[in-house]
Amino acid sequence: MESSALLRQLDELNTKLVQLSEILRISQKKEDIASLKKKATSPGFWDNPQTAAKVSKELADLETEVKDFEDLQQNVADMIELGQMEQGDELTRELEEGLGQCEKTYQKMEFWALMDGKYDVCNALVSFHAGSGGTEAQDWAQMLMRMIVRFAEKQGWKVEVLDESLGGEAGIKSATMRISGRYAYGYLKSEHGTHRLVRISPFDAESMRHTSFAGIEVIPEIESDTDIKIEDKDLRVDTFMSGGKGGQSVNTTYSAVRIVHIPTGITVQCQNERSQLQNKETAMKVLRSRLMLLKEQEELEKQQKLKGEHKSAEWGNQIRSYVLHPYKMIKDVRTRHETKEPDPVLDGDLMPFIESYLKYLKSTP
Repeated sequence: MESSALLRQLDELNTKLVQLSEILRISQKKEDIASLKKKATSPGFWDNPQTAAKVSKELADLETEVKDFEDLQQNVADMIELGQMEQGDELTRELEEGLGQCEKTYQKMEFWALMDGKYDVCNALVSFHAGSGGTEAQDWAQMLMRMIVRFAEKQGWKVEVLDESLGGEAGIKSATMRISGRYAYGYLKSEHGTHRLVRISPFDAESMRHTSFAGIEVIPEIESDTDIKIEDKDLRVDTFMSGGKGGQSVNTTYSAVRIVHIPTGITVQCQNERSQLQNKETAMKVLRSRLMLLKEQEELEKQQKLKGEHKSAEWGNQIRSYVLHPYKMIKDVRTRHETKEPDPVLDGDLMPFIESYLKYLKSTP
């Protein structure tokens, strides 16, 4: 490609970056950084280590995001300047290579622009539930859990299992985990729903084909929300011995906590921490997040009724099919995105499905 054509493409990319800067609210994020830095240097900032750590993490994430954007802008500007001053085959190759790298970085940042939901930047609380079908469904639930864990690991996020109920022969009956990372909820909300698997059963002596269902629930982790009031009188708190992995003190003391929110019937539990107090604090965070989700679902249903329509806001609707026999294909029911190579997806390569879902949300009225 001629250097003149490369310069035109670089100019176009530079124009796109100006527009993307507004979409990503880079100026606002710079103001947020200044505000957080002021807070971090105020007297008594570290008196509350938990709050201080949260602020420090948010500051570091924002600084990284803004720096990455500004570095890309600078790289593009430098290449444009270089291309205007010099000519030659070596320079053309350098510009072509640099343009390719910048476009890849731009596409990644453009993807961030799709995540502008209220809670997209939050950590994610992800729960897995085996459907009917016994061992088949329980094994499928564990496969989905492994898929999400692998995806999170590829993003460099932290994964903590909060609660897990193992299946009788294999798999899991249910599990809940916290995935900590910037935009974790924004990425993983695409996985919220019922997942269908068709395969030759490894648990059937006659090697028959089976259809299994398992559900994934994805909600943002809400640290605090003034709109969500939880009264002590509305809670029933039970303690029990942990049945999960851990040291002796975890499995021989009543450290596990189950909380029932009586008005709604929502039940949450946590058994991964060593102390009952820590498990209760974590369970309360999960409860608060689920109550927030319930409230928003109710508001959505009211809006839909006013429009003269009612679509279920429940998470139990089938969203994706995974067929491993007699042919291989994974197809998303909502976006129609599909692939004939299921193995990479089950190993955590979810990005094409996530991207198609986020674009689908943008295009849906």
